Amino acid sequence: MTNVTFEPGCRNNWHIHYSKFPIGQILICVDGEGWYQEEGKDPIKLKIGDVVEIPSNVKHWHGATCDKWFSHIAFSIPDSEAETEWCEEVTDEEYGKLK
Repeated sequence: MTNVTFEPGCRNNWHIHYSKFPIGQILICVDGEGWYQEEGKDPIKLKIGDVVEIPSNVKHWHGATCDKWFSHIAFSIPDSEAETEWCEEVTDEEYGKLK
């Protein structure tokens, strides 16, 4: 398990969690407000208490809203074959469209 904190406006790159299990990662939102988005889908605004089950092999990103800090606990099911592929940045243009 990892506790991750994003300052306002901070987000990670698009990425993919490869795993033999159906869930690649789980996020438990513990403070502030954030965003989660899967490729090709609308972004979801996250708040304290929200839980996100991220499917394996799905490109996505997550991070803080533009004006609030955001923290989540992230964990994956142990899998000796699991790996993460880091992809391109979430552009300022993409991020700037979030409301």
